[in-house]
Amino acid sequence: MKSILLVKDLHVDLGEFKIEDITFTVDRGDYVCVIGPTGSGKTILIETIAGLYKPKRGSIILDGEDITDLPPEKRNIGIVYQDYALFPHMTVFDNIAFGLKKRISKKSEIIREVKTIAQKLGIEHILHRRPTTLSGGEQQRVALARALVVRPKLLLMDEPFSALDFKTRSRLRKLVRDVVSEYNTTVIHVTHDFEDVWSLANKVMVMYRGRILQYDTVEEVFNRPCSDFVADFIDINVMEGVVTCSNDKTIVRIGDLEIMSKDKVYEGSRVKVFIRPERVLILKYRPDKKFENILEGFVENIENRGSMIYVWARVNNILMKCAFTPNILNIVDFRIGDKVYLCFRSDDVRLFVFS
Repeated sequence: MKSILLVKDLHVDLGEFKIEDITFTVDRGDYVCVIGPTGSGKTILIETIAGLYKPKRGSIILDGEDITDLPPEKRNIGIVYQDYALFPHMTVFDNIAFGLKKRISKKSEIIREVKTIAQKLGIEHILHRRPTTLSGGEQQRVALARALVVRPKLLLMDEPFSALDFKTRSRLRKLVRDVVSEYNTTVIHVTHDFEDVWSLANKVMVMYRGRILQYDTVEEVFNRPCSDFVADFIDINVMEGVVTCSNDKTIVRIGDLEIMSKDKVYEGSRVKVFIRPERVLILKYRPDKKFENILEGFVENIENRGSMIYVWARVNNILMKCAFTPNILNIVDFRIGDKVYLCFRSDDVRLFVFS
């Protein structure tokens, strides 16, 4: 697949903050989510790509053209912010048509394009209204329509759903997924919400202190984080052990425990062991069903995070995290101190060799 965006050796110095050594490519049609702690440089990165900051060095190539020194309006890049940035004195129609009027002279074509994108985003009935009369979800759909109607080569989004309620976010994710797919739009989306990543992205970039720590497919980053920091940030179980057997299955000794993995690693290797919390089944009774890994422990903490429940269980001297939906807790009724069994398959155990 041909790359549409190449960012090479990008350095941006804003005095109090820098992004450095930024190099990556985005393929046509990719949906990239950029995650990382607050202050990692995520917004600065996409605003530099948009042309709002001039890099100290490096280059930005979009669809074969060097746009590093081009002004924002000549880059054919759309950008959507969490605060919508709509023109309050204009109607919804005029907000959406704003960019089109610079490209299309025929009024009938402008009307057709605006109505088409408005219908796709479910806002054709509010084209006559002004932004101040709209809900947050409606305003965000107008902002998306304005960005997409000009069919940009690249769409940048900075926390577009963060100010919206849960149901509105869910509806907008589906709308965005459908529309960007239909328009074959390439997207870079800054977010703090992992639901955005799971629902929308095929690739994910993890940033920290102005640098890219890991950039790969969603499955690779979330199953094989490249460092303890990435593993901790994406909320994954991390342990260290030594490979004691490497035949059909790899066996890793972690203290007094043995964990089996399908990853092939040489015997004697020191490894990081990664297991996603939602891959760990937690039961009050030893299961009849055969799991390659069954660990006995005790519940140490329970945390309700709304859409997910997290249970920490101590297995010997190791604290492991499990994640599941709230209805499971109502069925099983875990309590702190309960004896439990943590069960997971060998192909859910990922290994990373370190020296």
